Amino acid sequence: MMQISIIIPVLNEASWVIQTLTALQPLRKVGHELIVVDGGSDDQTMSLSKPLADKVIQSPQGRGRQMNAGAKSSSGDILLFLHADTFLPKDADRLIIGGIERRKGDWGHFDVKFSGKHLLLRIIELLMNLRSRMSQIATGDQAIFVKREIFEAIGGFPEMDLMEDIALSKILKRGRRPICLWQRVLTSSRRWETKGFFRTILLMWLLRIAYFYKADPKRLVRLYYPTG
Repeated sequence: MMQISIIIPVLNEASWVIQTLTALQPLRKVGHELIVVDGGSDDQTMSLSKPLADKVIQSPQGRGRQMNAGAKSSSGDILLFLHADTFLPKDADRLIIGGIERRKGDWGHFDVKFSGKHLLLRIIELLMNLRSRMSQIATGDQAIFVKREIFEAIGGFPEMDLMEDIALSKILKRGRRPICLWQRVLTSSRRWETKGFFRTILLMWLLRIAYFYKADPKRLVRLYYPTG
């Protein structure tokens, strides 16, 4: 059976990391690899991760950079990039490997479900899943997976400060239609609930439009992660 390397970029995720990694232990037990890549946490993220991962490494901050570092450190046939607050569906390895083998594909993603109960979240996730299928563009919270040889051939994630998932999808979909698995990952709705639904939707669209018109990702990341 093909081995999956699950790569999780983290930064100050002590409140989430134990829960996330514990949920992945059944996959480790059947031979899949779990790699945590820390981008400079100043909390207990690294120490909490070490007993629950095959490797815990450090890299310069930034999801794209961290995920590339994890990929270089990995040994799996398939690379699965997972956010620290996202949980895979049951039998995720069987779903991924089966999807790749049946459809003879090179990459893909899951549908997404938010953890909160607000009705607006059901609408948002429905539209996100529909958009990703129509556009063949996946976001990081949909747990993107890709064959190692394809990932290495394209040079990995563009090492950008934001939108690295969009950029990777655009490269991968050139001649390679994604495998869109209807099973859903469960991802935290904390940002939506904290920042406000409409404000977050507006911000997401502004960032996408700005990125489309080639705005500097370093400027965009300051909008996404305001310090003030």
